[in-house]
Amino acid sequence: MKKKTSIGSWLLGLVVVLVVAGLALYLGQKMRQHGAVAVSSADAVVQPPASSPSPPQHPIMQAAVPAAASTAALPPLGGSDEDVAAALVALAGNGRARDLLVTRQIVTRIVATIDALPRRALGTLMLPAHPPKGAFATIEADGRITMAAQNSGRYTPYIEMMKNVDPAELVAWYVHAYPLFQQAYQELGYPHGYFNDRLIEVIDDLLAAPEPAQPPLLQRVNSHYAFADPSLESLSAGQKLLLRTGPADEALIKAKLRAIRTILLGTRLPAPARS
Repeated sequence: MKKKTSIGSWLLGLVVVLVVAGLALYLGQKMRQHGAVAVSSADAVVQPPASSPSPPQHPIMQAAVPAAASTAALPPLGGSDEDVAAALVALAGNGRARDLLVTRQIVTRIVATIDALPRRALGTLMLPAHPPKGAFATIEADGRITMAAQNSGRYTPYIEMMKNVDPAELVAWYVHAYPLFQQAYQELGYPHGYFNDRLIEVIDDLLAAPEPAQPPLLQRVNSHYAFADPSLESLSAGQKLLLRTGPADEALIKAKLRAIRTILLGTRLPAPARS
């Protein structure tokens, strides 16, 4: 939860495959905004011990996607940025999404950010979105520091994009593009890993984030803010991001994640009730 200083700017985002097309963008930036430890993507990866590969727990083909989902040939990972950016902009239903994206190594940035969310620190060098405007604001009264409600306005473009993403369409695109994500995950340092298993693990970690009844207290630690409650400060990077979004946006993000998880695990969502 760093203040904005001349040394750095902040980032917001959770990447584009989590809500992935909007959530990655949303949570990613918040991490930089609120005090992520700036580590490289390589430092953020804990290299797994050499072992024989185990079968996937959540094979991507179990996802409940329409039979008419795209079967077009995929570009190579190194040449996929243009196609991926176009797909994400279409999923977000808003041309402004392209302005928010870092349009270089998009899939690799998404994979690295998602992989880092359950860790204690999220590497800022590989986040997939540009930073929001303005500075992080706090309220101090009677020696108690909390986040100012006005912060939410800075993230409106990201959260609106996330709202526009249809979970079924997002998962259908993700399933089609999955070979790119799998390759990027292996190149990240998991030659025997399965990215979809990691994605489900990350979603479950985010869904387990606490929902405090009152705005959490903050404390100054050198040049940034941290949660005053040690149990909150010890949460994963992704869980702390959700806490910092505020209760309304946390509930919205979790609902989107539950919908995505349901489809990824092969269960179709019920049709929305007609009013």
